[in-house]
Amino acid sequence: MGGLRLVDLKAEYAFLEEALNRATRRVLMSSQFILGVEVERFEAEFAAYCGCRHAVGVNSGLDALILILRVAGIGPGDEVITSVNTFAATVYSIQHTGARPVLVDCVPDTLNLDIDRVEAAVTPRTRAIVAVHLYGRLLDMGRLRDLARRRHLLLVEDAAQAHGAARAGLRPGALSDAAAYSFYPSKNLGACGDAGAVVTDVEEIATYVRQARTYGEAQKNYHLTPLAMNSRMDALQAALLGTKLPYLDERNRARRRAAAFYLRALCGLPLRLPPPADPPEEHVWHLFPVQVPDRNRVQDWLRQRGVPTGIHYPRPVHLQPAFAALGLKPGDYPVAEAAAAGLLSLPMHPFLTEPQLGYVSDQLHSALGGCRVA
Repeated sequence: MGGLRLVDLKAEYAFLEEALNRATRRVLMSSQFILGVEVERFEAEFAAYCGCRHAVGVNSGLDALILILRVAGIGPGDEVITSVNTFAATVYSIQHTGARPVLVDCVPDTLNLDIDRVEAAVTPRTRAIVAVHLYGRLLDMGRLRDLARRRHLLLVEDAAQAHGAARAGLRPGALSDAAAYSFYPSKNLGACGDAGAVVTDVEEIATYVRQARTYGEAQKNYHLTPLAMNSRMDALQAALLGTKLPYLDERNRARRRAAAFYLRALCGLPLRLPPPADPPEEHVWHLFPVQVPDRNRVQDWLRQRGVPTGIHYPRPVHLQPAFAALGLKPGDYPVAEAAAAGLLSLPMHPFLTEPQLGYVSDQLHSALGGCRVA
């Protein structure tokens, strides 16, 4: 089917073309390209949207995580618990501090962090938990907050895939010490380049990140703090993100409608579907992953018929060469490993039409030898 994309950034630009072009011209005419009023405006708007006191713009979700961990003084000799089923940046952020990542397996249905296993992973060296809201589905942060308080641990949310998700009206950052967001272009709220943010109610964290992101200068006085970096948000990205932010909830509702279509249309096939969320606001469907038998054959079948797919993720992080120093091996995380062999992400974005969703579903039925049920 013509025009079918895994993520359709062109459709988003077409919808907001005039507004995005105005924002771009505004920044170019101001000649204030890094930080400044555009970043301050977006920080205030995004903090209000998230229901937190502070949002601090940085240049990536990875830097957001690193800076949150650094403000707590986490470093060599410390341990940080996180999920084995996540994008590598989550684990890289821990390694950047010199701490040791301690990985926990996921649950079979959502593939999110298995909270029941987290406390067993805590040792006297544990300093923090990084909770990943995978695919756009929120973890139970109330449970993790209780555990973190009881064990005196920093609690961080990797919300890079969870823009706009809420549980009982609370978004990432409300029940933790801080949340890290990525605004990579394909995210639910995406920039036109790299960008990220730290969202927090903790004044100390916000103050540290604001200073550390710009070589450690609180002001342009060359009075520097240690372990600083260049992680400033561009004014252009802030202006474009601010233009898109008012449409985020509407876009997420469109994702939920697409997910509901898939869940109905694919029910009964020999595959594993992600469970629906209850209430729906807990999930913003950044991705729609299914688990299929003979994944490579199915993916090739779909590709030949014009259905783009992705794999998130083909290999759990403990089996990545980048993390070989952790000394982990196949079989250590059976749930994540079993899921990785069959994962396939179907097209998911707010501009999918019902005919497109029907076509994807029909082709998956054909690939798996099933029949559409009216």
